[in-house]
Amino acid sequence: QVQLVESGGGLVQAGGSLRLSCAASGGTFNKYHMGWFRQAPGEERREFVARITWSELTTYYSDSVKDRFTVSRDNGLNTVYLQMNSLKPEDTAVYYCAADQHATTSYRLEREYDYWGQGTQVTVSS
Repeated sequence: QVQLVESGGGLVQAGGSLRLSCAASGGTFNKYHMGWFRQAPGEERREFVARITWSELTTYYSDSVKDRFTVSRDNGLNTVYLQMNSLKPEDTAVYYCAADQHATTSYRLEREYDYWGQGTQVTVSS
């Protein structure tokens, strides 16, 4: 059983930056591919944001965050990061990290992930 705890959310003005962290415990972190999702106010489902494979060799991004967000991980610290730059009001959401044991082409889907954190709120003011 893997436990995930996100941190680093907060209130920031448009154009600003935040770095989210997700600390993992209870499992072998470097065996998991890690994803970031977000759920905007009023939305029922979580939206895929980014993913990084266990080996750090491959990253994936949604079109809405590509070139602004960067996902990385430190397997020695059991932590995955999401650096968010040039933030926009539409980035306002609760951000979740998730762990996935399997390589998949369906990495944008919530159901592919085995473990989830509790989320951290990011609010971008205009």
